[in-house]
Amino acid sequence: MNIRTILFDLDGTLIDTNELIIASFEHTLAIHTDRSYAREEIVEFIGPPLKDSFETINANQVDQMIETYREHNLSHHDDYVTAYPTVVETIYALKQAGYKLGVVTTKMRKTVNMGLQLTGLQKAFDVVITLDDVTHAKPHPEPILTALTALDGNAASTIMVGDNYHDIEAGQNAGTRTAGVAWSIKGKSKLESYKPDYMLEQMSDLITLLGEEIHA
Repeated sequence: MNIRTILFDLDGTLIDTNELIIASFEHTLAIHTDRSYAREEIVEFIGPPLKDSFETINANQVDQMIETYREHNLSHHDDYVTAYPTVVETIYALKQAGYKLGVVTTKMRKTVNMGLQLTGLQKAFDVVITLDDVTHAKPHPEPILTALTALDGNAASTIMVGDNYHDIEAGQNAGTRTAGVAWSIKGKSKLESYKPDYMLEQMSDLITLLGEEIHA
């Protein structure tokens, strides 16, 4: 397999922020709406930019809801966030083996840096593309193409790894290969419906997939 560049989504792919995100949505919705939301409804908000999710709830309260969400999310961040199993050792093994590595996320840079620092991944990536760096979020190809430009990479030798539909579609739109992760909170079968090229049961499967003698 001629892969030299690997791009990763952050939340739900490298680091487990699901319960933090759900708690932050629950807190925000309790303040700004007049009905309760089931966990299954909130899970559907995970992935897209906050603006997109909150516009579906109340287009007149988007800025206020984002502010409430981020305040809660930042203040409780370190209580929840951890790296998924095999992630840290796999990422550093790939870095040691010479792969170009990047993060492409719909989060703002401040919280991205918090997550990378907390999980020990802050030195692993050659580029980190956040919502601050682009005009169009995933599934638009711009974030991936921005990362490839920074890495002097090309789509044909790149794989995009993610836990959500917008990660897979962004990779497809940019012309990369794609890999879903089976630990997606929305379920492996739902992610498979977007037809990623590969499905990882754990992050270390990436080493097997690449077919190299890399030791995580």
